[in-house]
Amino acid sequence: MSKKVAIIISPNWQDYAKKYLADCLESLRRQGYQGGIKVFIPDNESSEESFWLLKKMAPEAEIIRIKENSGFARGNNEAIKLALKQGFDYIILFNMDTIIKENCVNELVKVAESDKKIGAVQAWLMLWPDKEKINSLGNVTHFLGFGYCLGYGQRMSDVRFRISDICYPSGAAVLFKAEVLKKVGLFDEEFWMYNEDQDLGWRIWLAGWRCVLAPEAVVYHKYEFAKSIKQYYFMDRNRMLSIVKNYHWLTLVLITPACLVMEFGLLLFSTKTGWFKEKIKVWLYFLNPQTWKYLIKARREAQSLRQVKDRDIVKMFSGKVWYQEIGDGRLKVANIVFDIYWQMVRFLIRW
Repeated sequence: MSKKVAIIISPNWQDYAKKYLADCLESLRRQGYQGGIKVFIPDNESSEESFWLLKKMAPEAEIIRIKENSGFARGNNEAIKLALKQGFDYIILFNMDTIIKENCVNELVKVAESDKKIGAVQAWLMLWPDKEKINSLGNVTHFLGFGYCLGYGQRMSDVRFRISDICYPSGAAVLFKAEVLKKVGLFDEEFWMYNEDQDLGWRIWLAGWRCVLAPEAVVYHKYEFAKSIKQYYFMDRNRMLSIVKNYHWLTLVLITPACLVMEFGLLLFSTKTGWFKEKIKVWLYFLNPQTWKYLIKARREAQSLRQVKDRDIVKMFSGKVWYQEIGDGRLKVANIVFDIYWQMVRFLIRW
């Protein structure tokens, strides 16, 4: 019997639907999946105008109205909760600024059903309109919490097609098994935006499931790196939340010297890029007692899932920071130093 699939299109906000939704919906309607499919669209900072626009453009969808701008994490969570309540077997997230290639849903489900230990499946994310260039073949975690796209900018013809393990799947095009989300939880809403997919993928690995890339599922992404890097506060803050929550405490001890060096380097970097205020804001966040009250609880919950040792998970982690449009020579030098440090630390990890 075919599995029931909930398709969640990433939260609408302001003019996103006007810019992106038509192409995304058109591609979804061509999927031809034989099981039950239902579309959900969260509407952040919902207004009468935005609600009726979504109803007009996507009459087949259930619209979840959210009064405030709740970010990527909570916006998707509200839709996921509804889908789980309605008994869907698989939850698939697609960014609104994507175009889904025909048969993608079938391919995602096929890979998910190929192994009981698979908990999440990412599609090949390709850039749009240059459809032969890769956006993400899964995401990589740097040992200090930075996340980046694997394969960014490569040609599709240069990469082998196979099911492969990945650190974590991009929230732009990913299938989650409902049973897995019920066990490990949904996106951590404290993250608001960025790295929430990293955190969820890490918890999936901790609980004993795999995150994989589907070799024949393709999604085209109207991706803008410049738009992401402007959110410095969330990217910097959330990478630290992710590592504090999910590492074994002994691993945290071993990486602390590198963390301190990185913080000093990022402080210098922020003064030259205009992000100094955002960096100070990150530090103030971690000096707030309420932050540590949340973190202690969140860490306890994440560690209670642990079925897999750090030594097995960190085999996929990187010692190099690689952001696609940043090619500073000093970054290359730092990468050499941090990579050597990480190789030594990884050798010591036995827990």
